[in-house]
Amino acid sequence: MRYPPTSTPLSTTLPTPTTHPVGDVLFGTSLQRSSVAPAPRPIAVILDLFGTLVAAPSPVERRAAAAQFAEILGVSPSAVETVLSDSWQARHDGQLPSTTEVAVHLADCCNATAACVGELEMLLARLAHARLQADASLLRALERLQRGGAKLAVLSDASPDIAEAWSRSALASHFDAVVFSCRAGAVKPDRLLFRAVLRELHVAPHQALYCGDGGGDELAGAERAGMRAVRVERRGGASGLVFGETSWSGRAIRDVEALPSLLDSWGKR
Repeated sequence: MRYPPTSTPLSTTLPTPTTHPVGDVLFGTSLQRSSVAPAPRPIAVILDLFGTLVAAPSPVERRAAAAQFAEILGVSPSAVETVLSDSWQARHDGQLPSTTEVAVHLADCCNATAACVGELEMLLARLAHARLQADASLLRALERLQRGGAKLAVLSDASPDIAEAWSRSALASHFDAVVFSCRAGAVKPDRLLFRAVLRELHVAPHQALYCGDGGGDELAGAERAGMRAVRVERRGGASGLVFGETSWSGRAIRDVEALPSLLDSWGKR
């Protein structure tokens, strides 16, 4: 569950992205009139997690989770939301590197007894497992990308409960590499993260395509790191919670399911 810091702009609405035919996403509408050769087909695809591979949490889901934490901690749901928001940076940049330490921190901030830490850990694990459930159509798209020879990686701002639940998710087996902010010690758009995932994949920046819904200034961050980037419409709908979103004038596609066709058509126009 991602709880943006209260000091960071939070958006629950998403401007309708300008989607394009697959060829236009890759090459632009003016390619046929240009003598410039198209860029080489990417050999690696790097994907955001929340809002891209799995749905971004909705306000309703956020409130429901806060209520569950509140029942364990003996405080109000609004108090829990404040603590989760205030601790977002520490949970996502490695200051709290394990689910146990997150649970201890939440208990301390709410003046709860240490006896509730174990129950908090179990709740964090259950919520993380639920958050990582992927649509069957998305899993099929990942399989197509794999069969096409693409190297796949996840790059995500994530707390340790997500990182610890990852290997048990249906998504894990589809990826050659995964970089979570809580393990890398930085959050998007820090270039350290983009360098780390390229290093894990053993590819150069120009060989990679970054795909995400745009939270955390990730698309511009990927371009600054030398990658190409494409935006996907936020998975879970426009009401999904997101932070650090910046405007994007680049190309966009409907969803990750469109990526196999996008890569298949690369260089054919």
